[in-house]
Order: sequence, then C-alpha cells, then structure tokens
Amino acid sequence: MPRRLPLAGRSRGLQAAVIPLVTAALLTGCTAGPSTRPEVVQNDGPPPKAPSSAQQVPLPPLVAPTRSTLEWADCGDETRARLGEPAVDPSLTFSCARMSSPLDSPDLPGRGLTRVSVLKVGSGPVPLAVLNDIDGEPGTLYAARLAAAVPQELLRKFSFVGVDRRGSGQSSPIGCVSKDVRSALLSHDPADANEEPVLDAARKAGQQCSIELDTEQQALDTWRTAGDLEELRDELGLTKLNAIARGEGSKVLSAYAVRYAGRVGRFVLDGIPDPSEDRTAVLDGMAAAAQSTLDAFGADCVARGCPVGGNAAAAVTALLDRLRGAPPVLESGDPFGPGLALRAVLIGLADHAKWPELAEAIAAGRGGDPAKLAAFTDRLLNGSALQPARLDAALATTCNDTKTRVPADRIGTVTTGLAQKYPLFGALLAQELAWCSPWPTRNEPPPPAGAPGAPPILVTSTATDPVTPEQGTIHATQQMPSAVRVAWQGAGHGSLGSPCVLAAVQGFLVDGKVPTDGTLCPA
Repeated sequence: MPRRLPLAGRSRGLQAAVIPLVTAALLTGCTAGPSTRPEVVQNDGPPPKAPSSAQQVPLPPLVAPTRSTLEWADCGDETRARLGEPAVDPSLTFSCARMSSPLDSPDLPGRGLTRVSVLKVGSGPVPLAVLNDIDGEPGTLYAARLAAAVPQELLRKFSFVGVDRRGSGQSSPIGCVSKDVRSALLSHDPADANEEPVLDAARKAGQQCSIELDTEQQALDTWRTAGDLEELRDELGLTKLNAIARGEGSKVLSAYAVRYAGRVGRFVLDGIPDPSEDRTAVLDGMAAAAQSTLDAFGADCVARGCPVGGNAAAAVTALLDRLRGAPPVLESGDPFGPGLALRAVLIGLADHAKWPELAEAIAAGRGGDPAKLAAFTDRLLNGSALQPARLDAALATTCNDTKTRVPADRIGTVTTGLAQKYPLFGALLAQELAWCSPWPTRNEPPPPAGAPGAPPILVTSTATDPVTPEQGTIHATQQMPSAVRVAWQGAGHGSLGSPCVLAAVQGFLVDGKVPTDGTLCPA
C-alpha cells in the first residue's frame, strides 16, 4: 500500500479515467467561429435570472503578474510520459513547480503543510488555473490535454496552470485504501440485493484511511482546496485569480468565490454538481442522466455503424449476463465481474471522444475478452508511485464534502427504489451511499451558498451529462447571484468539446464578453 509523505516541513518541489479529448469534437457541431459569441438557438430551459445588484460587479481586467515566488522547472519529458502520449502537440512547453499550503485540519487548525503540485502549459502572460474532477485525470494532465485542444488565441493570452488537488496526482497523493478493499467497493454486482459486502468494504476503507491519514483525513475537501488556490494566487503574484474547472472540480471554484469573492477574476465552471444535501436525490439525477447518456450513445452507434447497435441498454444487459454466467479473469489474476464492467461503461459514457472505444470494449466483453473494458477502470482501481489510484482521494473528498450518512437499514430500500426506476445504473450508484457511512461526520457548519460580491461567473452545462447532470448544474447556478449559464445540447461530461461553447468561453476569458444568461448551443 503506498504511503503518504510526511506533512510537516514539506519542502517545495513538484493519473486517464474520464476526460474528453475535445480536439475531434471541435471539428463538428456549432459553426460559430472562435472569436464570435455563440449563437442563441432558443431558450427552452429555465428563464434567465433577473438582474441583481451582485451582478453589477464588473468583470475584472486581465493583469499579468509582476512577480512570482514559484520555482518553475522544465518537465516536458515527464509530463509526456505521464500523459502516455509522447507526441502530443510538440509545440507545447511544460514547466512544473511545487508549493506548500496550510493543511488546515479541523482538529489541528493552522498546523502542518501539504504539498501541491502545479504544471504550467505554454508561456501566455496571464496564468489561468485549471482543475478537474477529483476522481478524474489530475488537473496537471487535464490542463495539458485542454491546452492542446483550445484555440491558439487562448494560449497567446493565458498560460494554463493545472493543479493537482490535495491528495491526488502528484500533490502528496494518498493511498489509504488497500487494493482488495478498492476492488470490493467497485466490483459488487448491482443485481445482488445483499449490500453487506459493500458496507463491509466501506468500513474497512474508513478504518484504513483513519489510521493512515490521521489528522489529515478531514482536511481533504473542496473548502480547503479553495485555500490552496488562494495560496497559488499569492505565489503567482496575482491580484485576481482566473480559473477554469470541470465538473466536480467546479465546487472548488464555487468555494473560492465564497471565501475570497474580492479576489475572483474570470471564472469558468464547466458543469457543477447538484449542491443538494439530499444525496439520494442527487444520485437519482445522476442515474437518470446516465440512462439518457446511454441512449445517446446508442443513437451515436447507429450513426457510426458500431458493433453495439442502437439498443445500447440491451447490449449492456447482455454483457452483464455474460459476465455473471462466466466471470473472466484479467491478466493480473483479478476477476472482472458485472459490477466493475458497469462502472467501466459509466466511465466510458462520460468521455464522448472515447465512445468508439467503449463500443468496441462492450463488444469484446460480450465475446469473453474484458481487457478493453478493464482499461476504463484501471486508474480508479490501481495505482503506482507515478500514477496513484484515484479512488482514495475521491472517497476522502466526497465523504468530507457531505454530511449525508444514510443508515445501513435504509440503503437497501433506497437501492431497490433506484433500481426499479433505473434498471441499469440505479443500484450501482446507490452503492455509493454506503461508501461514506463509516466516515467521520463533519462538525463544521456547511459553507454558505452563493458568492455575493463576486463578478460575473460563466457556467456551462451539458444536456446529457452523467457526471454533473444539467438539472444539478442549473440548481447550483441559481444559488450564485452573478452566474450566467451557457447550455450545450450535447452529451458526455463537460461542454468544451462544443465549438459554440468554446467560443463563449474564449470571448469571456479573453475579451471580457459576458454571454446572455440562458444562451443555448446546439449539439
């Protein structure tokens, strides 16, 4: 089991599950050019928010830093090795740095430091912080891929500064859950009504993390990660922080806007999780969105003539039945059953650019070869010193970010209900209610909603997003007085694959153009 690094006195210095490769998507969809405002198709969603005094705070101008205390070092070879794509855009330059940020544990406030690794892509004069979902590719690698896909005008203005969130990537990564327990958490067959194996694995994970992380355990959350961004802003020498985040990573920017409203520059939030404290309702929305995404995947298969065919639900069901009848074993010796296969499908659905690979993996799995499907879950389940397993940091952050603890005797009832509504994904997602059951409940009051006093914040949503469903993003946006939303009518996790959305983002970041709230972009 990988060990975390010591906390106190850390010196400066200096992972792909689900990330859309937007390059291919830029060739299709909305025809708006990169320097024009995205076309308003029609507004059939919620009415735009009425103007408020908070929305009158002007968008800050872009100002290049005058000094920086970060010590950047070339890390091109290392980054390309981590990306697994040595030939990715050879014109891009990569520099890495490390900073120490206050751990700020609830038990020991103001004591100890944690290491945060950052990666700068390009040489644009204005730094733009980049964050990703905690269970996805680390922010440093996400920033590298994003920079390779956006218009050159963005890179002429900004240098992308990817941030590995605390506990993930190269930022003092945690490895508090043993491999067998990770497997038990992810592999339980959703058709098995006995939830005890998941509950038992959750108890073991909680015990292991409590022992391994000690006082660091409750310091892994989005609220304190926002403090890391404030440390980054200061060390970059900026008066205002400019940033872009995808999905669950947007919670960090939301928290930053609450804590440091006066230091918010130009923020883009590409999808936001539903902020509701009712975890069951949130999972209900995610299961519905996953089913809709699977339907969109099936329609895409028909258009491409892929081996899955138009009835994707039937194809996945046949795959699960095949695995239940004769579970295959991976080259590693690990069994590959229906639970892990369904998670692989869910991960693949989130990455629109990998839908062709997902179709081939489903077909291969039905034929008895699970290797291609297993590749979708590998980074979540398995880890190394260079590429830590992503489940551990995701588990800690998720459990610290919510006070919801569903009693064990209710989990079965909720699972049955979600399974009846969403036969494929309902029971699988309901398992996550058990994951946090043994985790310590936070005694701190929840962060306040909204970000009064912040300048306009651009929020983008995707009509069919299995990770941050559109309705949840709408709910979150409604709590932010200065937020304006651009809605992409496409499918997959994140909207930056839409040229129309990307045009709005570029206009906002580079030119300071605030789109009309409710702007729609076609699929």
